[in-house]
Amino acid sequence: MSKKSIGNFLKNAARQGKGVTEEELLGKDDIIPDDVLQLRGPTKSYLCKTTDNVYGIEFTAFKLRDMDSGNVLFEVEAPEDMEYVPPSEDDDDSGRFVQYKFSRNFFSLRTVGASITFNVGKNPVPNFRMIERHFFRNRLIKSFDFDFGFCIPESKNSCEHIYEVPKLTASDVDDMVAHPYETRSDSFYFVDGKLMMHNRAEYAYS
Repeated sequence: MSKKSIGNFLKNAARQGKGVTEEELLGKDDIIPDDVLQLRGPTKSYLCKTTDNVYGIEFTAFKLRDMDSGNVLFEVEAPEDMEYVPPSEDDDDSGRFVQYKFSRNFFSLRTVGASITFNVGKNPVPNFRMIERHFFRNRLIKSFDFDFGFCIPESKNSCEHIYEVPKLTASDVDDMVAHPYETRSDSFYFVDGKLMMHNRAEYAYS
């Protein structure tokens, strides 16, 4: 199937509400938000290269906190003197994959705040948007859609996105606790409607 045919197939699938596969998306030249919203499971690979990040977007700090208590659940920050290294074809994928370990009490929280700090390069970043999809096995648990808006060149930016923790049955929670790292998420980052970055994560609860 040609890339043009693949594009037409995906457009028709989106209109009809049908899912698309990771392999079909990998056949596209440009991946748009509607494409990833049609995925029916977590990805096994990455839908873009690290070198597609032509805007020099670099995440430097990330913190998760319980919005009710203020307790910090996870926090990481790059050293202030760390120099930015542009992506290259030789990059491995370790920098865009992470495994999280949380208590099962995580599911009793109502809302979680995710604070992100990032820098951008020499070019303006229009319509910066993130779509994050959370799955347990191939079941969609929650989908989030956040708009960063416009980022000026060579700027340092900070924001906090609020996640509503999905309400799950006790049986669902038991199943997710019993199967560590089978809960997965994809974070897709778009600039002006085109996929530029893709990060993956796995979760274990105890």
